[in-house]
Amino acid sequence: MKSGKLYALGVAELVRGYAQGVLSPVEVMQSVLDRAESWEDKLQATWLLRPDFALEQAQASEARWRRGAPLGPLDGVPVSIKENIATRGDPLPAGTAAVDLVPAAADAPPAARLKETGAVFFAKTTMPDYGMLSSGLSSFHRLARNPWDLSRTPGGSSAGAGAAAAAGYGPLHLGTDIGGSLRLPASWCGIFTLKPSLGRIPIDPPYMGRAAGPMTRTVSDAALAMQVLARPDARDSMNLPPQDIAWQDFDVEPGHLRGLRIGLLLDAGCGLAVEPEVREAVEQAARRMEEAGAIIEPMQPFMSQAMLDGMDHLWRMRSLVDMKALRSDQRAKVLPYIRQWAESAAEFSGEHVFRAFSQFHITRVATVQACARFDYVISPTAPNLPAAAELPSPTNDPLRPLEHIGFTVPYNMSEQPAASINCGYSSTGLPIGLQIAGQRFDDLGVLRVARAFEQIRGAQHPWPEPEDA
Repeated sequence: MKSGKLYALGVAELVRGYAQGVLSPVEVMQSVLDRAESWEDKLQATWLLRPDFALEQAQASEARWRRGAPLGPLDGVPVSIKENIATRGDPLPAGTAAVDLVPAAADAPPAARLKETGAVFFAKTTMPDYGMLSSGLSSFHRLARNPWDLSRTPGGSSAGAGAAAAAGYGPLHLGTDIGGSLRLPASWCGIFTLKPSLGRIPIDPPYMGRAAGPMTRTVSDAALAMQVLARPDARDSMNLPPQDIAWQDFDVEPGHLRGLRIGLLLDAGCGLAVEPEVREAVEQAARRMEEAGAIIEPMQPFMSQAMLDGMDHLWRMRSLVDMKALRSDQRAKVLPYIRQWAESAAEFSGEHVFRAFSQFHITRVATVQACARFDYVISPTAPNLPAAAELPSPTNDPLRPLEHIGFTVPYNMSEQPAASINCGYSSTGLPIGLQIAGQRFDDLGVLRVARAFEQIRGAQHPWPEPEDA
């Protein structure tokens, strides 16, 4: 491969090339940096992009490979990290200008695991205020855009990570997800991601429904990242017990789908209606799985608007409490949409907040029960195509802010793994994501189903190029 295209190589190709001495971590990192430079004025996906620091790490990796002593299976692999995942010495703005910039004292668990394996950190990626938007709109960062169409959002809250992955800023990007923040940008940017079972990838601070996960162009890159990211860390009180999972055994043939009982969910039961082109792409994906031998069964919706609204209202109150702790000058810097959303909770009674909180458990129970008779469940990742980049949410309404997460948020509450993989395109060439959810703890199974589908999904459009944007 030409040196200018090294940014496009996957994890397995890079590691194999390093081991054989035919690839240089320094040349690969320089290729990624050049790629980012060609895109960044348009995408605005990164924060703390530090070429010199990245090349220093790459030089150290190259020396280790020459000695035959790599630190681990991702040594020399370029990685970006969402800015709300702590990296020692770097501040955590959480997407908002309201936060005082204080250097983090330590690497959060996912960053620590990547650093221990020798991965090369080259940038943090951008996010919206407090991670509470499915867009790249932020009072702190520049507005992130979608490389498939710069007028559209990349999604969020892992906005910069989704854009960077689709644009080819190397093979591996780390994001987080509490209601769809990995999967929505994956859908709208045409990439792959896995939101793992709660606690599979340790995170600090842990929180109900919060997960970190890899964002990549291929299933392979995500699976190979999991062998490092899933290592335990005592700082996460929800960390699953250590388990010897053969992540490298993800690579199955399409025949793996034969006999699997797969539920097809085309109506979330709440929020936005599924757009016709999205529905058509997901139905086509189901037909391809059925042709490969899967048993596809239609599902009735199990979410309700009451469940979605309850989660929304509890999150509003949480954010209101957080904002009350800010100084007045800090509060004034919060994105007005987020401020209006949070302040709408000021009149909520204690009973109202309790009933809102109860919807989290009701959602969990409903999701587990609905999925119990299936091996896997497939659905649209998002009901809609990406909105305008400048909009904070598809509805642009702070009182109806979560209408697009009806397919994604239930699996955060049920702690089940769920992936998003591209399954088609709109008439204007925008990607459309297929969500694949599995039973709790079956993260490897979800990766295998995604890999089987990856091989039968049909021709993919070429990745976007900066000169065409």
